Amino acid sequence: MSNLSKNIFATICYYDCLNYPLTSFEIWKYLIEADYCNITENNSGIASLAEVVECLEDKKLQEVVGFDRGFYFIKNRKDLVDGRLRGNKTAILKIQKMKKFIWFLRFVPFVKMIGVTGRLAMKTAALGSDWDLLVILRGGRIWTGRTFFTLATHILGKRRYGKKIRNRFCLNYFITEKTLEITNKDLFSANEYFFMFPIFDSGNIFEKFQAENIWIKKFHPNYYLAKSENYMTIRDGWLSARVRSVLETLFDWQWLEEFLAKVEKKKIASNPKTARRGSYIEASDRALIFLPKPQGPKIFERFKRNLSKVDL
Repeated sequence: MSNLSKNIFATICYYDCLNYPLTSFEIWKYLIEADYCNITENNSGIASLAEVVECLEDKKLQEVVGFDRGFYFIKNRKDLVDGRLRGNKTAILKIQKMKKFIWFLRFVPFVKMIGVTGRLAMKTAALGSDWDLLVILRGGRIWTGRTFFTLATHILGKRRYGKKIRNRFCLNYFITEKTLEITNKDLFSANEYFFMFPIFDSGNIFEKFQAENIWIKKFHPNYYLAKSENYMTIRDGWLSARVRSVLETLFDWQWLEEFLAKVEKKKIASNPKTARRGSYIEASDRALIFLPKPQGPKIFERFKRNLSKVDL
C-alpha cells in the first residue's frame, strides 16, 4: 500500500472501534496517520480530498475495505452502515428534544457555552443513551456555576443519576472561559472535541475553544475551525442574557464559591469512583472532570488490534 492508503486504512480502523463507518469526505476530514504518534506539530495536512477519493479506488485497499451506500468500513463490517443510519435518526430526534431543555438552561448564571459531545455529537446515539455535554462557565465561578447548572437540570427532571440515564444530561465535564484548553490530549479526546458542536453559545466562546485546542491538529492534520453557530445552536436572546446577568449579580459572592468548592471537593474525594484505577478525575478551579471509566485507552487497544490484522 501507498502511505496514503495506509493512512486511510488506519482512519477506517480507528472509527471501526467506534462502530462508525465513514464517507470519503469524513475519511479526509478525520484522517490520521498509520503511525499517528509521529505526526509533528507543524503538519499542515496529509492529503487533499481529491487525493483521498482517488486513493479509495486502490485495489489493495479495496481488499481490506468494504463499501456500501456511500460508507467505507473494514471488510465484513457492512452491518455498521445500518447502525449508523439508525443512530443518525435517533440522534437528531434526541437533539431536538434536548433543545427544549437547553432553552431553559441558558438562563443559568455563569453559563457561557454548552457543547454537545459523545455519541450525540457523532449522531450515532442509541435509544437508551444519555445527553453528553461539555459546559463552559465564567472564570472564577466554576463551583457556583456547576451547582446552579446541576440544580437546574434536576428541577427539569433531566439530571442523570443512578439508573436514570435515557434522555438525561450527563454532567461530567465543566471548564471555564479562562481555561479552555483540554488537558487529556490523546486521539480519543481529539476525536471527541473535533465532533463537538455548541448547542448554546453566549458569544463566540466556541471559536475561542477551538483556537485553544488547536493541538487536535496533531492527531487530525485536516482539523479546521468551524463556525460558532450551526442550525442546532440556540442563540442567546435579550431575555436570557438579562436574566443571567441579574442572577450573576445576586450570586457573585466569593465566599459562596469557596464554600461550595470546599463542600464539593470533600464529596468528590470520598466518592469510591475517584480512587478507581484508571479513572480521570479533576476537581479544581480550572476544571471539574469526572470520568471514572475513560474510553480512550480501551478504544486505542482495539485500534491497535485492528491495525495488526493487516500487514501495512
